[in-house]
Amino acid sequence: MPAPDDMTSITQEAGNRHTAGHYQHESPALGSARQNRYTNPVNTASADRRRIFTTEALQNGLPPHICQLILGHKNLNTTMGYNTVYPEKVITGHRAFLARRRQLRPAEEYRTPTEAEWEEFLGHFERRKVALGDCGRAYGTGCVHEMACERCSLLRIDPAQRPRLILIRDSLAARVTEATAQGWLGELEGLRVSLATVTDKLQSLDARIARQPAVTDLGMPAFTRSASASDAQPDSKDEAP
Repeated sequence: MPAPDDMTSITQEAGNRHTAGHYQHESPALGSARQNRYTNPVNTASADRRRIFTTEALQNGLPPHICQLILGHKNLNTTMGYNTVYPEKVITGHRAFLARRRQLRPAEEYRTPTEAEWEEFLGHFERRKVALGDCGRAYGTGCVHEMACERCSLLRIDPAQRPRLILIRDSLAARVTEATAQGWLGELEGLRVSLATVTDKLQSLDARIARQPAVTDLGMPAFTRSASASDAQPDSKDEAP
């Protein structure tokens, strides 16, 4: 068995080999800073200093991949794990992003809208309301189906208007029968397309209604006796014999 002094030498040598293997990918600048770590009056761990260095470097504009090479990391995610994100940093970064975006876009896009423009914008959403529901067309665009809402794919049907949709389907079916009997071939094709579209919308509406969870009314609890009345009556167990 080795002497205690020999065991100390063996332990120190093993520790030195482990330290050398751990820092073999370290850059010369960081290695020099690590060698002089005991001259720092602030007693901090090596991992803490690496976190401070990474956070300060990235906040001051050092690219992450450059910081990765300085720290000797093989994976960029390891480097980003040393970065500390503070709440004020998120706010500052978002404001800087907005400032850069506004510099790249025309200045007239950020002006205050006039009263007429604001009324036009609000009127767009009011004009999207139709008998069967709401139209989902984008702002500044017109109706591509010339107000034939039952054939529009942007129509969002209100479940309360399902009876109206059934009436439209039955009316179209009757018109198809009449056009076929009268030989109105010029209208027959368009009526068939409208009938098929309304039928599909009705089926989609029924499927959407079926997917909605049922609402159960639990009602309000009823109390036969109030709390004051129950307190006024003494307990039979507490009564004197």
